Amino acid sequence: MNKALAKDIVHPAIFVATDFAGWSRAWTGLGVPSAPKKVFDDLLSSYGEAHRAYHTRQHLEDCLASLDEVREQCDHADEVAMALWFHDAIYKPRRSDNEAASADWLARVVREAGIAESSVTRMHALVMATRHTATADEHDAKMLVDIDLSILGAPAERFDVYEMQVRREYRWVPGPIYRARRADILQGFLDRGAIYATPSFRARFEEAARENMLRSISRLRR
Repeated sequence: MNKALAKDIVHPAIFVATDFAGWSRAWTGLGVPSAPKKVFDDLLSSYGEAHRAYHTRQHLEDCLASLDEVREQCDHADEVAMALWFHDAIYKPRRSDNEAASADWLARVVREAGIAESSVTRMHALVMATRHTATADEHDAKMLVDIDLSILGAPAERFDVYEMQVRREYRWVPGPIYRARRADILQGFLDRGAIYATPSFRARFEEAARENMLRSISRLRR
């Protein structure tokens, strides 16, 4: 695909879920009637950082839209929503602690709002699950991780744009090193018995995800 064309392809949704009303909805679900506006502004500023190409407000919007489709399948849907808002709040490609930093930010914010500690703990764990280093154990973590990984099963054209976006985020890595490491990451997903942990996401995305990643690995290893 032409890179200039790829740069212009975006999700057709307008950013409804990531406006202040969407942010307030998550807080209301957690029992907090007044959502913190400064945190909202700080989050959107983070998702708009210049070094991001994939982990942007578009990705956040896609995740929240996916959650809306499966809210009834979650045990604590508003906790999942809040975790999604924060799951890539800190994203520095040269760092290895982005998820921990994002989870800690979430915990500080919701704790200051008076959220019960049991809920704080669950939300912190949800963000940490997006490290994708192990299969999630808790049901809501499985839901959130599957939402985060749904891009792997996107239509081929969108997946190829995603791969280009990820490359731009790691533009400082020399080509041969990037291609080898990226292929290894994708192969790691393929080596799992199932990429998606929940039946609904597996039925919808598993086959396409495997086809997408096999195609990408083939290109990366040429």
